Amino acid sequence: MPIQIIVPEGALTPAGEAEAFRKLTDLLLRLHGLSGNTFMTPNVIGEVTVVPKGRTFSGGRPADIAIFELKVPSFVLPTQELKDAWIAEGTTIIENAAAGRIKREHIFGNVNYAVEGAWGIGGKAYSNADLGSAVAAA
Repeated sequence: MPIQIIVPEGALTPAGEAEAFRKLTDLLLRLHGLSGNTFMTPNVIGEVTVVPKGRTFSGGRPADIAIFELKVPSFVLPTQELKDAWIAEGTTIIENAAAGRIKREHIFGNVNYAVEGAWGIGGKAYSNADLGSAVAAA
């Protein structure tokens, strides 16, 4: 379940990048009651993409922004309450990691859902039921 953090140069220190990614991973697992799950934990993956300063925009003009994106199967964050928690707590994670270098109102989060049956791990396409079974077995 890829998480991507996108920030301009200097917005996060290397330690801040790692801390923000770990905390977003922990948040996702906690929201689903899967903290420590041996199947799911190593399958929360992703990267921090750092773009050159001046190459991030808001309102069509250069601005220091941060984006955190989550790509998941359609059953993840199924309620508005869970989506609200992902956005609110994720924004705070990025805000804290940026330590004042990015304004809260310039932090954006989103969730993208994969088509049922099109979630692949290690060359195997998983349906939602297959993923549920693998998680439960762990």
